[in-house]
Parts: sequence; structure tokens; C-alpha cells
Amino acid sequence: MAQAQDDFTRITSPAAVESLLDQLIEPGGASLLLDKPASSPQPVLLTEQVVGESLLLDVTAIREVSSQLKRGLGFRLLGQIDGKMVRTPMLKAENCSVSGDRVVCVSDYPLYLEELQRRESFRARLRLGMEVGAILRGDDDASAQGDLKDLSLEGCQLELPASVASLLATSAHPLEIELCFPDGTRFTVKGSPRHQASDPERQALRVGFRFEAITGEQERKLWYFVREIEREAMRSAGDGDNGRLPSLLFQAQSATPPAVGRRNLLEYPTPMARRLARVAGYLDAQLLELQQDGRLDSVQLSRHADRLLMLADEDAEALLFATRCLDREPLLVRHGLAVAVHLLSLAGGTSVPRDVRKAMAACAMVHDLGKGLLPRSLLEAKSFGPDERAQLEPHVATVLDGLESCHWLSASVARSVVGGINERLDGSGYPGGLASDQLHELARMSAVVDVVDAMRRDRADRPAWSIDSVYRHLLKEPGLFDPRWVKRYIQCFGLRPVGSLVRFKKGELGWIQRLDAQKRPFQVQLTERIEPPGEALGRVIRGDVVGQLGEPVEEVPVST
Repeated sequence: MAQAQDDFTRITSPAAVESLLDQLIEPGGASLLLDKPASSPQPVLLTEQVVGESLLLDVTAIREVSSQLKRGLGFRLLGQIDGKMVRTPMLKAENCSVSGDRVVCVSDYPLYLEELQRRESFRARLRLGMEVGAILRGDDDASAQGDLKDLSLEGCQLELPASVASLLATSAHPLEIELCFPDGTRFTVKGSPRHQASDPERQALRVGFRFEAITGEQERKLWYFVREIEREAMRSAGDGDNGRLPSLLFQAQSATPPAVGRRNLLEYPTPMARRLARVAGYLDAQLLELQQDGRLDSVQLSRHADRLLMLADEDAEALLFATRCLDREPLLVRHGLAVAVHLLSLAGGTSVPRDVRKAMAACAMVHDLGKGLLPRSLLEAKSFGPDERAQLEPHVATVLDGLESCHWLSASVARSVVGGINERLDGSGYPGGLASDQLHELARMSAVVDVVDAMRRDRADRPAWSIDSVYRHLLKEPGLFDPRWVKRYIQCFGLRPVGSLVRFKKGELGWIQRLDAQKRPFQVQLTERIEPPGEALGRVIRGDVVGQLGEPVEEVPVST
């Protein structure tokens, strides 16, 4: 008789239990998993079963656990039969003794077994918030860092920087893959690349590997990792509060970011940009999750909205500049972060209740992610007519539907920011075609912030606009954008906002990083390149910037 339980089928027929246990009675047939934190499967010999009464175990290879078994610590026996995973319920040893040079234990007999129906080719996919780094090593000590995306007993899929293509092409032998779990567990295996897919916008490769020459011990560990990934993925599904205990593999030993991952080796021009990149990494992963499952993760969104607020409260100007330093991120990620950070500054900082600021930031971060589900041809269209706009509108509902599971987030803020950011005062916007008196103040403010950032970035039908051109456009369109919020935006961020690349009277180019009380440049970092801030930045000038460089002559639009 079989009974389903989670992903396992419970086998209760005495004859079936006896038959399965018989197949575990062979060298390498079984492993033992202790019922304690940080435990992993260990080799054990199941030498005999007395049907309905007891099991005889040889634990000589792990004799150090015999004392724990004597004290009553529970354990499971694990094994593979015909490509299926089989496990006992929790058992306890009745006694352990030494016989010659062997250590043997007698345990109670399982009343049932549990069999995982999925076969070896089943891939356990890591969900949002489950971070496992990977180090790929080839010939001549060449290496790259990436992230584990899924795992099976036969292989894995890694996300790697695009630069790894040369390593994949030149290596004549299977590559060494080292998986690095948050709890510090490391696992090394050989693998050969079988397929790859390029993601140019994210400057990444998804590469599938097939494991080579797997040993019995490696297979036992892989089985354990697959099961723990599955368990953690099921626990984190929905809002994560489903009563399941977290997997210890994913319990980080410290609060510091993971030391291994695709983003670990990326360089950023400022410390704040490096910290903001952690939030960008979350948004990037959330975008992929939305594309695959159509879900927004409430817990992760809350956590990263909190992080963004912390950064804004710590140094708002440094955070504003950091939003211009993320050129390696997808456009939807860069835009969402920039709108969130500018919205927080324009809203008046800490004078707004924290829960409202958090909701504003969260909604702004994800407001455009629904576009990731639209056809790429639509997003790259050279012109937008009624037909194209009609195809664009559903992205708003995608995000609003996803936010319904975020019970900590104000529904009215979501409607105003996500639902109202594309509306216009004359009713020509979308998705509702709402007019002036139907639009909340937060929607009016969000629309101004959104369009300023969008116009300062390249689009398929036009290059980026200068801030002067953006301001003139908004001031000339009082029927579209609330003039009060346009003026407040200009007053808040100035004619040469933080994050502007400016040409000064004496000829130098510099990125404005801070403004004084009169919204004039106070800190500028020089550069010779018209490109997003990166490694080529020069010396920093602070204080009397105009005295040293002359007046700002023009802002230079930068392709982002």
C-alpha cells in the first residue's frame, strides 16, 4: 500500500518494505543521516533485517557516532533503488556494541519506508533567496565564479559571467565544479558542459553540466543536496511561513554577503554602489523568478526594501550616485532602483512614516518588472502606436497581482505607485486612463520621477536626453504631469543632479556626486570617458568645485 506525503510516497506493505530493505543490504547500499543540525549522510552497512523486529547496522566506518546513537539520537537510513530515493522514518538504536574490530548497532524496525518517485534526472531548482556559489576551474588554473541554479544527481546548471565562454571553449578535459553553500559546506565534482544559453543584457551565460566519474560518496552527498534544495524551495514557496524547518545548508554562518558568486568579482566605483548591487542582484533574480513562475516573493521584497531604506537613511546622495553605477544590470533593474531611490528623496526622507516609505520603495523597485514577461520585440520597437501600447499595458496588472501576497505592503500605495505611475493628468495614460481628480498625490509624484529617469536613458527609438531637455519637456506639458511635482523635483535635485556627467567651463568632464545647500556641485569625480561611472574615474574634487573647474556648462547624456 502506498500513501503520498509531500514528494515521497509512503510504502506501508510489509512485503514491499522487506523487499526494499533487502536491496539496501549490500556495500554502499545505505547511508545514515543523524537527526541533528548540520548533519549529512554518512556511510553505513545494513547487514541484516529481522522482519518486523529489528535492523542490524555496521557503523565501524563511522564509529564516532555510536556514542550518540547509544544516547538515543534519532537517525534515518537512506538509499537508492532503481534510480529512486528511499528513506526510513526516524529510527533509534536499541543498543550498540563492539564485536572484534567491528562496531554494530541494533535498531528498531521501520513500519514503513518513503520512496521519492522522481528519478536521477530530476533537477532541484533554487528559488529566490537561495544562494549557492560555484567556482569553475579549468586547465592552466583558469577559473570563474558563478551561481548554482539547479542540481540533480546527474548534473547541474550554473549561471556564469559571459567572459567564461573562453574557458569553456579551451578546456580539453572535464572542468572542476566546486559548490559553496551558505553554511560553509563545500562540494567538488567534475563536469562537462553540455549546453549553454547567452543572456546579453545580463552579461551572463546559463551553462548545463553533466557530472563525470561520480563516486558513491559523491552520489550520497548529491542526493542529500538535492533533497535539501527541494525542502528549502518548498519552505520558501508562498510567504515562507508554512511550518517547515529551514534547511541548515542555507543558514549562513554570518551576516556578510556570500564570498562566491557571479557578482563577487564585479568592481564598482564606490562602496555604496557595491552595497546597492546586492539589492540589484535580488531584483535581477526576482525578474527571472517572475518570468519562470509569475510570482513576487513577499519575504525577499520586504527584506530588500528594508535594505534600501537603510542605505537611503545612511547617505542619500551616495545612494543617488550609486544608481548611475549599475550599468551591468538589466535595464528594468536599473530603472526600478533609480525610481525607488529618487522617490524616497523627493518624498521628504524620514518625515514620511517608515512603513509608507518602505511600501513606496518596494513598489517602485518592482513597478516595471512585469515588462520582463513581454515579447522582446515589443520592448525594442522603434515606435509606439496604439497597438504597441495595448500590448504594453498588462505588465502593470502582472506586478499588482504579484503584490497581493505582500500583506505587509499597503494596497493603496501599490495602486498609487504601480497602478498610477503610467497615468497622465489628461487621462491619456494607462492602464486605467485615469484623469487629474482621480489620481492620488503619490501617483502624480511617481509619474514625474519615472519619466525623468526613463528619458535620461537610451530607448530603442531615441538616445538618452539631457536633464535640461527633460526639465523643459515636463514644464511644457502641464496637462500630462503635475507642475507642482515637476517644480519640487527640480528644487529637490537641482539643475545638475547628483549622478550627472557635466562638462565644466575649463573643459573637464566630471560626475557630480554631491551638491551644496544651493544645489551647486560640491563633490565631483573627474573622468575622460562618456560612459557610466566605472574603473576609469579620476581624482575627486570637493568644496569649491566651481572655483577650480569653472561653472558647469552642460550635462552630457550617457548611454545607460
